[in-house]
Amino acid sequence: MSALTKLTKTLAHHCVKKSKTHWCKSSQPLLNLLISENIVNINTSQFHQYQSRRTLILDSASSESVQLQRLSDSDSGIIEVSLNRPAAKNALGTDMLRGLKHAFETISEDSSANVVMIRSSVPKVFCAGADLKERRQMSPSEIHFYVNTLRSTFSFLEALPIPTIAVIDGAALGGGLEMALACDLRICGEAALLGLPETGLAIIPGAGGTQRLPRLVGKSVAKDIIFTGRKVSGKDAMSLGLVNYYVPAGQAQLKALEIAQEINQKGPIAIRMAKRAITKGLEVDMASALELEEECYIETLHTEDRLEGLAAFAEKRKPKYTGT
Repeated sequence: MSALTKLTKTLAHHCVKKSKTHWCKSSQPLLNLLISENIVNINTSQFHQYQSRRTLILDSASSESVQLQRLSDSDSGIIEVSLNRPAAKNALGTDMLRGLKHAFETISEDSSANVVMIRSSVPKVFCAGADLKERRQMSPSEIHFYVNTLRSTFSFLEALPIPTIAVIDGAALGGGLEMALACDLRICGEAALLGLPETGLAIIPGAGGTQRLPRLVGKSVAKDIIFTGRKVSGKDAMSLGLVNYYVPAGQAQLKALEIAQEINQKGPIAIRMAKRAITKGLEVDMASALELEEECYIETLHTEDRLEGLAAFAEKRKPKYTGT
């Protein structure tokens, strides 16, 4: 399956005409060569099926560098946010920031969305952080406004009621890592490189990095990473608790999809209440947190999904949850 991921990325560069549902004919010779050399073991129908499972649900009017797609069939509750600004390594310019804000707002209004994956369409990079070329043209007040917007956008991402997964198979630096920190889960590959290098530019992480990182890995480790600006490998990120899963290069997307599918099969209301109980519960004392847990549990009691879960268990079949 890792070969399929690499093949998908390679073929993307050979397509003359892009389409979300049509096979790119100019890629056929390359695919045939890879199959003949035993580099991959798939056929065109498999590749076509893999590509066509994504349906564009947000046009590029808000940003050409951010795409919002929904998976099809049984995975229709899974939403993908794809970063696609290859010339700038997915740097967070004003256009991409506008696209991310629009995408997250669209997701928040979609009651059928159960889980979100944020990924890169650019090989070897998740997000390189701020667009420093653009930043050089800004006045201090413009920079202040931009950073505040970035911070509020990531806070909006963090506050989404459904699980969010960052798929990191390359560099996630500065604002790129801060976006990943705002997600519930982080999955990285061997090629991942994570860091907050802002102090090297005589500034500090300003979009949540100084607050979310220590809450995740502890105060001392966070200070080490921020003070030195050092880059952390995927393997080290796993040992530090910075990511949830560490997989071979090229397989982060597939692992994220596997986790997203597991979440998507669960009761949607239960998942939302679990996220709320955990997130909000950590902000209060234990007694208040247990009261919150009770409130969230009650929200699941009077649902059709709870009855469906019990019926499916008794009938020894998979439940069919509707989010009601």
